[in-house]
Amino acid sequence: MHSFGYRLNGLLTFAVTILALMCVIASLSDNLNIPSPSAEIQIMNINWFQKQPKGSDEVFIFVAAEYETRKNSLNQVSLWDAIIPAKERAKFWIRSSNKYRFVDHGKNLRGKEFNLTLHWHVMPKTGKMFADKIVMSGYSLPEEYI
Repeated sequence: MHSFGYRLNGLLTFAVTILALMCVIASLSDNLNIPSPSAEIQIMNINWFQKQPKGSDEVFIFVAAEYETRKNSLNQVSLWDAIIPAKERAKFWIRSSNKYRFVDHGKNLRGKEFNLTLHWHVMPKTGKMFADKIVMSGYSLPEEYI
């Protein structure tokens, strides 16, 4: 007869094998899932945004002002961000001024054109992170500051 230790070892080996098989199946099934969140943003004026992202799992969203300079082809300034923790809260409307200031430390950005971009990153509990964005162009900073 087998002792208690042999039986426990057999049971634990079987359990770990099943758990590993479930992990492999979950990882492979992630390739079949293509997340497709969508978002809308409307500029009420330069300080007011109206947002409506839709998604699944946890979603990190942020609005950034993007512009070019001679030194860098892409500069980003985050104006607003939020974390949507659950699918039940994924659809919302918010009116808010920008969370972070868009400040020109000098005269480099006067009259410069910039884009407002809504970025979102879907962070599933397991699997690959998905990111996308909406770019809205046609904004410019004033020639003179008050």
